[in-house]
Formats: sequence, structure tokens, C-alpha cells
Amino acid sequence: MLYSDLVKVYEDLEKTTKRLEKTEIISKFLEKVPSDCLKEVIYLLQGDVFPHWDERKLGFSSRLMLKAISLSSGVNFKEVEKLWTKAGDLGIVAENLIKNKKQRTLVSKGLTIEKIIGNLRKISTFEGQGTVDKKISLVVELINCAEPTEARFIVRTVLGVLRVGVASGILRDSIAKTFNKEIKDVEEAYNNFIDYGEVALSAKNDKLKSIGLIVGRPCKAMLAIRVNSILEAFKAVGKPALFDFKLDGFRAMIHYTGKNFFIFTRRQENVTNQFKELILILKENVKGKNYILDTELVGYDIKSGRYLPFQNISQRIKRKYNIEEMARKFPVEINVFDILYYNDKDLREKKQTERRKLIEKIVKEKEKRIVVVEKLVSDNEDEVEKFYERSLRNGFEGIVCKNLESNYKAGRYVNGWVKLKGVMENLDLVITGGLWGEGKRAKWLSSFILSCKSGNKFLEIGKVGTGIKEKNLFRKNVHEKKPLEGVTFKELTKLLKPLIVKEEGKKVFIKPKVIVEVGYEEIQKSPTYSSGYALRFPKIKFLRLDKPLNEVSSLKEVEILYKGQRR
Repeated sequence: MLYSDLVKVYEDLEKTTKRLEKTEIISKFLEKVPSDCLKEVIYLLQGDVFPHWDERKLGFSSRLMLKAISLSSGVNFKEVEKLWTKAGDLGIVAENLIKNKKQRTLVSKGLTIEKIIGNLRKISTFEGQGTVDKKISLVVELINCAEPTEARFIVRTVLGVLRVGVASGILRDSIAKTFNKEIKDVEEAYNNFIDYGEVALSAKNDKLKSIGLIVGRPCKAMLAIRVNSILEAFKAVGKPALFDFKLDGFRAMIHYTGKNFFIFTRRQENVTNQFKELILILKENVKGKNYILDTELVGYDIKSGRYLPFQNISQRIKRKYNIEEMARKFPVEINVFDILYYNDKDLREKKQTERRKLIEKIVKEKEKRIVVVEKLVSDNEDEVEKFYERSLRNGFEGIVCKNLESNYKAGRYVNGWVKLKGVMENLDLVITGGLWGEGKRAKWLSSFILSCKSGNKFLEIGKVGTGIKEKNLFRKNVHEKKPLEGVTFKELTKLLKPLIVKEEGKKVFIKPKVIVEVGYEEIQKSPTYSSGYALRFPKIKFLRLDKPLNEVSSLKEVEILYKGQRR
């Protein structure tokens, strides 16, 4: 199948922000895609060449792409870099240079989907000496064979910045519409398999409902909705309810096939190698010929035995070297709180109480190695309040409240699980830097450096890109404190552009003036930022141009909140 057919779809998707229109565009296109390349087309629509769960990555940086474009176009590297700074999008740079290229090489019948996928997948296989040159040559070959518009989307795909607005929900609805399937069936299949390519092919072949859990393949986890009080929790899940400590570790799905162990994060990343010391613990303390456990891995201090915040073990997740040393320095305890699969049976339709009883039966607890998360079953608010307070005193985040009758369902849903956490105050922070975007956001600042104040200095405390909209909605008075439905990347860029004092490539340094109110889940210590702290999951809540600089949150306030977040 010709790549140019897909490129036309990309261009049509760029022209609309409407969900239904995007669904219609993709659905009509998928009707014409042959079975032998349907999976690959789906991956390319997502801006990738592998399914989401796949560990293989292209690992092709913007600097490598500058070299590839320079070699392909014959234009000096520095000149290509200048064009990038001006355009903000290497895809557009490649497109324009290909247009202006006087002599085209290897003009063929046209690039195919198979050729694009083949070259790009080869990139992930190279190791050792000469790897960089081999990677660049594969991309250069594609650009040389490409029409200008094709070159734009090849470059964006390689860099992982396609941005044609194909969210997971749009792809799900498109597959359902194309093959006349129920949306809920498509979504359930994806939750089991984490691969819309396989889901689309199964839908086309009327095998959608045959996709179940596969031990050794990641699946989506059940999530909790946040509530603000114990009374609200009871209203959501009913009385009595099951309450667990909400631990401050990281979510891990542990799979045992009967032969091999796999540990996946909540985002379906395979971290088995980073936590391989846990395999022996699991072998010795969990009975069963195969299973999928839902757990939280929590770090603890070797000397005191006290549990540590997530940030202490977060560096283990991406670690590729010195894994044994990191395991000794930052040990973790497996905290089991649910089970999805056991001895060849899918347990997700079983009640919460039944799944919990099974966990308590098959897990042999050993402190600081593997335990079942402490629970309380109660309908008494005072009793739950004491349980909640004990969780916070122990350094945990709060409690999770569960409907006793609930099944295990991927994602968040009403009457299932809710969470109650210590309330964190929003911070008023000033924007002191940013990064120019790519793809659709090429002309906007799309990521913003936030700072608190210390005396007359502004100290960085994090980077944020969420809480801002792409759609062009403007308020008449941007100085009002109002929810950010009306504040866009374009509007923020317009406010900040006159304040840019320096640029280094895509990074800009901004004169402190524009203040935003920021929400977050937690404050962590961090050597990355000059304040010594970082915000976990920050999100811009309000634009606060009504505030003067002397009302920016101080470093002292940050420190007080940091110390108080665990009571």
C-alpha cells in the first residue's frame, strides 16, 4: 500500500479538530486498507511503528534528524539548524528543503507502508559501533525517496511528534465504525491487549471477543476516582466498604506464566530486569501455576525500615546499568492488593471480596519482602477516619475505598474504587522559560518552566505542559482569574513572546511576569531544579495575571508544604 494514501489522511486530520470528523476520515480510510498491512497502518496513525506495549524504541534524536536532513538535502548542518529554530518543526524543514532540491535521487514508483515500517523498525535493532551512521542512512533513504509532504510526516513519525490529533478514543471509535462493532467491545479488547493494530485485525475478522487476558502481555489497570471526604467515599461505593492504605510506591502488574515472570508498570512498560530480585521472593511466597497480581512496589530505608516516598525508587524504573547496586541501595517491598488471573482463569468478573480472599490465601507474607496491603471493612465513619489518619502517619498517601461487590474493570468507573488523599494547596508560580513545540504546536511554546521565589531570585521547580488547550478560545479579559478552558497555547505564547530574553535552540528564557496557579499531586526533592524541589504531575489551573511578582509562592512555602504533605 502506498504511503501517499496515508499522508492524505494525515493532511485531512490536520484540517479539523472535531472528533466526529476525525473518526469519519479514519473510518473511510480503514475500509480500503488490506488485511496484510492493517496493523502497520494503525501503528502509523498513532505516530509509531510498534504497538504501545512493545519495548522496542527508535531512539532517534532531533540532532540525528538534523544530520539526516542535511545529508538528504545537501544543505549545511548549521543552516538546517537555523531553519529549525525559525520553523520550530523539523518535518516542515525537511518538506521545504525537498521542494527546493534541484536534483531528486531514486525517483521510484512511490514509497510503500511496508518500506516505511521496514526501515524504521530496523533502526531499533542496531547496537554497537557504527550504529548512529546506520540509523541515519535508513532515514536518509526514506527522505530521498519521499515527496515533500511525505518527508514531513516521515520526520515527525521518526521523532515521535506526529500530532495529527488521533487520540486513543478516536481510533477506538473509528475501528468500531469501520467494522460495525460495539465501541465497548473494541475498548475491552484493547484493555486486554494494548494493541489497536491487533484489535483492528480481530475486528475485521470477527474475532474481537476472542481477545482475552494473556499472561505475559500487559493489560490496563483499574483506577480510582478521587473524592474529598469519607462521607463522599461511602456515597460512591456504598456501605460497608473495603478500605486499603494508598501507598506511595509505583503500580506494578506482576505476571507469572508458569515459567517466566514479567513486571509491568501502569503504563505497560516492562521493568522485569530492573526489579529481578523480586522473582525469587515471588517464587517462594506466592502459590499458583500462573497468575496476574496487581501490586504496589514501595521503597524502604535499609537501616530504619521506614517506608520512603516514590521519588526514592523512581530512578530504578528507567535504570539500564548497575541494576544490582541500585536494588541494594533502594530495596522495595511487594504490596499485593488485587488479582486478575489465577490458575488459567480470568477473575475480573469475580467480586472484590472473593478476589481479596484468594490473595490472602495464596500469598505468604514476609515483612519488607511481600505483604498483602492492610485492609479495613467498615461502615463507620469514625473508624475509617482513624484508619485514614494512621495511613498518613505511616507516610502513605491516604486510602482507597472499594465497593465490596465490584468487579475488576480497566480505567476509572463509578461505584468501583475511589481514593481519599491529603489535600495539597495550589502554588502560584511564575513562568521563567519554555520550549517551542513541534508538529501542530510548532509556532507555540508548548512546555513551560515554573519557578518559585527566594528573596529576589526565582528558582525553578518544574516543567508543565498540561492544563492548556489547543483550540482557539479567547477571553476578553485575560487578567481575570478563570478556569483555563479559554487559555490556549497560542494565547500563552502571545503573552510570553515579548518577554523572551534569550533563546538556545528550542529552549527560551523568559522574563518573570506571567503567573499561573498550579495544582499537583506531590512535592518531591529534586537535584534537577534550582529550588531543590519538583512537582509531581503539575497542571496549570488558572492564569493569574491579576497577581504581582511579590505574591509568587516562596521557597519557604514549598518547604512547609513538602514537610506537611505526610503529616
